[in-house]
Amino acid sequence: MAGIKNSESSRGGFSNKFGFIMAAAGSAVGLGNIWKFPFEVSDGGGGAFVVMYLAFCFMLCFPVMMAEIALGRKTNKNAVGAFAANGHKKWAGVGMLAVLSGSLILSFYNVVAGWALGFAVEMFSGNFAVGNNFGEFVGNWHINLMVSTVFMFVTIYIVAKGVSGGIEKASKILMPTLLVLIFGLMAYSLTQPGAIDGVKFYLIPDFSEISFKTAYGAMGQAFFSLSLGMGALITYGSYVGKKDNIVSATAMILLADVGIAFIAGLMMFAFIFSQGLQGQGGGAGLIFTVLPGAFESIGPVLGRCIGGLFFVLLSFAALTSTVSLLEVPVAYVVDEFEIRRSRAVWIVGAVIFLLGVPSMLGNGTVEFFTNFVHYHGSNTTVNFMDFIEDLASDTFLPLGGFLVSVYTAYIWRGDKFKEEIESGNPGFATSFMGKYTIFALKYLAPFILGSITIITILSKFFGIHLID
Repeated sequence: MAGIKNSESSRGGFSNKFGFIMAAAGSAVGLGNIWKFPFEVSDGGGGAFVVMYLAFCFMLCFPVMMAEIALGRKTNKNAVGAFAANGHKKWAGVGMLAVLSGSLILSFYNVVAGWALGFAVEMFSGNFAVGNNFGEFVGNWHINLMVSTVFMFVTIYIVAKGVSGGIEKASKILMPTLLVLIFGLMAYSLTQPGAIDGVKFYLIPDFSEISFKTAYGAMGQAFFSLSLGMGALITYGSYVGKKDNIVSATAMILLADVGIAFIAGLMMFAFIFSQGLQGQGGGAGLIFTVLPGAFESIGPVLGRCIGGLFFVLLSFAALTSTVSLLEVPVAYVVDEFEIRRSRAVWIVGAVIFLLGVPSMLGNGTVEFFTNFVHYHGSNTTVNFMDFIEDLASDTFLPLGGFLVSVYTAYIWRGDKFKEEIESGNPGFATSFMGKYTIFALKYLAPFILGSITIITILSKFFGIHLID
């Protein structure tokens, strides 16, 4: 069967193409799809942002996704080994950047996932007041230690079971369940009075809202939501069979991620406008402080169910991502140091969990981590979690994507890349898609991702804003 690795391989592999797509789509689908995307849309002016986001996904992210998956399959190695293969040892640092990025992101992502898990319990128990006491909740290290430990334990358990027995099997359960939850919540939100106003804001573009800032936000959201630049798709690609069609698989992964983000936007904007919550801000603030009160207004029983299911949805979305984030450094340790997976996953998981402790303590518990750093040109301090997010998510990911594009187009060479894609997709090299992909990797991706990296570094860390 296409997609099954040879029995001689000790690394394991996905049992079939569907398993790979579910796992890779799960890697792409995460908290960013449920809470970050809708409010990036809001800040970007509504439908105009959605149009730009979709354009970046298909015109830029799609070629980079194919490059990462093809590189992993070609070398049959982890993110570091993939770049070092074929005599390119000097490029191993790009893989190390990916491993570092994924590990740092997981360190704080696990903490936020723990919040979602904790809030699911609070909603089902009817404690809607927890939203008004969000600061106390995130500042209570006892509770956070418990819920983040539970979340990391589940993540470690799944990854320890292996590629097909753990990651693939879990993804085949989590992804359909996530879809059922999100469709159910969307259907409910669309039936509420005033929901249509949110849908209009979301779907009808006002192109006068488009600016460089909108484009910058749309590109950043597209790149982050698809798990690019962190080595996840390279690692998953190393478990894919030679006869699988990378182009069609990439398209399905992209459509799954974009589709869930789109549905999440419908759900969130319909609910927000129906509850009169527009203008309340976005992100974690709205999700954890405002929505619990809105769920309470629905009713004591229905509010518990809707609120609880919403935070279960967040937890499931987070789990599909934490699994892939942990697999990246685990695959590196297993391949490069020849440590058994069962041991490597516990060691790596424990180290990353400890790296996340400062993020857990940086929300008012410990002063040092709460006011961790002061960026040049800023009047406020940044806590440890936000610093790691600024560094790993906003800076390392576009930088990693830039380096992946340069490596594929100029070091690995376009002809060899096309040859790898043609294994499973004959005729790719001479097709329009093949020609466009090479053009995007040679010119478009390096220019755009390189520019985003520079703009982010200057604005985040030095207070120099090149775009308004």
